[in-house]
Amino acid sequence: MATLAPAELLALAKSRFEAQSDPEDAEKQARYLRYHFQFYGLAAPVWVPISKTLFREYGLFHGEDLMEFLELCYDEDQRELHYLGLQMVEKALKKQPSDFIRCLEGAVQQNAWWDSVDWIAKLVGIHFLRYPDLIPSYNAAWMASDQFWLQRVAIIFQLRYREKTDEALLYQNILAVATSQEFFLQKAAGWALRQYSRTDPNSVKHFIQNHELPALTVREGARLMKQAGTW
Repeated sequence: MATLAPAELLALAKSRFEAQSDPEDAEKQARYLRYHFQFYGLAAPVWVPISKTLFREYGLFHGEDLMEFLELCYDEDQRELHYLGLQMVEKALKKQPSDFIRCLEGAVQQNAWWDSVDWIAKLVGIHFLRYPDLIPSYNAAWMASDQFWLQRVAIIFQLRYREKTDEALLYQNILAVATSQEFFLQKAAGWALRQYSRTDPNSVKHFIQNHELPALTVREGARLMKQAGTW
C-alpha cells in the first residue's frame, strides 16, 4: 500500500472531488446549510465511495498525522472535505489514545454546524466508551462553558448507549440548559430524551412530567411514547 503525507492525500481527494463537482447541487447544499459553507455538490453516495477508495489505496492516518489531516481538511472551504476528515477519524478512532479527545473537542468548535457537531458527538460517544474516565471532567467542562455546541455534544453523546446510558448525567445535563432559549440545545435535549425513551420510557415520562422543560424539548422527548399510546 502506497503511503502519502496528510497534505498529499488531501490534494488527491480534492482533485477527485472536483472532478465530480456539480454546481447546481452545490448551490442546493449550501442553501440547505444556510450558506455557512461552500460545497462541491457531492451527495453522500458520491463522496463516500471516493473516500473509501482513497482509504483503501493509501490507508488511514493515526496519532499526529490523523490530527493534521483533520485540521487540513477543516481549513478547506468545501464542506465535503470537512466530511472527509471526519470520515477518516471515524475509521481510525478505535486505535487512538485517550488524549485524542482534545482533537474531537477542537473539531466541535471549528466550522460548527449541526451536521458536523452531531457526527462528532457520535465519535465522542465511541471514544468515551473506550475511556470512560474522561467523561466526568470533559462533560463538566463542556456544560460549564458558554459554547452551546459543546453543551449539545455533552447532551447527545450517549444517544447510542441504550442500557449503558448514565441516566443521572443525562438528566443533569438537560436540566442545566432547561432555561436556555437556544434552539439547538432544546432540540438536543428532546432528541436525547426520545432516544432514551426507547430503553426506559417510564423514566423519561416521569422526568418530563416532573420538571419544567421547554415545549420543544417536551414535544421531541415524548414523541415515541405518544405514538405508542403510552404517554
